[in-house]
Amino acid sequence: MPTRLRNALSAALIALSCLLVPFGALAAWVTYGLADTGRYVTAMAPLAADPAVQGAVADTVGAGILHEVAPRLDPGLGARDEQGTLRPFVYDAVRSFTRSEAFHTAWDASNRAIHDAVLSALHDGRDRPVTVDLAPVTAQVKRHLADDHVPLAHRIPVEHTEVAVLPAHELDRLRKGYDVLEVAGFWLPVSAAVLAATGIAVAACRRRAVTATALGTALGGAFLLLAVAIGRRLTLADLTEAAHRPAAGAVYDALTATLRTVSWLLIALGLAVALLCRLTQLLAQHRRASPTPTADPTPKPTRARA
Repeated sequence: MPTRLRNALSAALIALSCLLVPFGALAAWVTYGLADTGRYVTAMAPLAADPAVQGAVADTVGAGILHEVAPRLDPGLGARDEQGTLRPFVYDAVRSFTRSEAFHTAWDASNRAIHDAVLSALHDGRDRPVTVDLAPVTAQVKRHLADDHVPLAHRIPVEHTEVAVLPAHELDRLRKGYDVLEVAGFWLPVSAAVLAATGIAVAACRRRAVTATALGTALGGAFLLLAVAIGRRLTLADLTEAAHRPAAGAVYDALTATLRTVSWLLIALGLAVALLCRLTQLLAQHRRASPTPTADPTPKPTRARA
């Protein structure tokens, strides 16, 4: 094969491989990171101690409890106006609950239940909203209110309150995307590795091909890191409630921590390999340019014995 054709084919294969690197990393992160319940719960567990997340949970759960309590209180006791009186006690109890060890346990259990429910909805093929039950959290808050001797705490109903996590109309689109990513999460990284190896093998100068592959990999990692940062900005901009943006940012950062680590590893590995190739090239050039000792063509005469 002519040298020019080998170099052109090598460049095309290496460019395609480097293009697949960020997409392969993203697909593998979704398939083996977000879709794994254990890894998801482990990533979300530290957020139970985050003040922004605790505040958002307290506001959401407190509003849900008051929404359920207000219509059920006894009007004869003037309870129709008790929502304003009961509100600070409920929110204080919920905030106190979010700072307890019981909340950490409930947080992990809730995240596991939500993740299992979403995965089940993605696999069963039925168009139904994904919901989570607030009854365990309501029971904990009711116990805190009762321990603090809050009036009417015993009247708080603990019933199975289903809160929608994922609407049914978004489930079909999410299911199609998940099916594609589930296949791409394995084949895209494998394809990128095979294309890179083939491009290096057919190159006329393999050191130059390795350097190009390394620099392309680093560029792909930088592109992936930029995409994560842009995704964070767009995600927070779509939130209607500005008060919950710090909590949403903390959740986004926790879920994408592995993806950011992979991005930095791609950048570091690519630059390190490119630098190593450059150093070996300089060393080879230095060895070729160094003068070699030559033998003296006129040896000194020596005395010989007769």
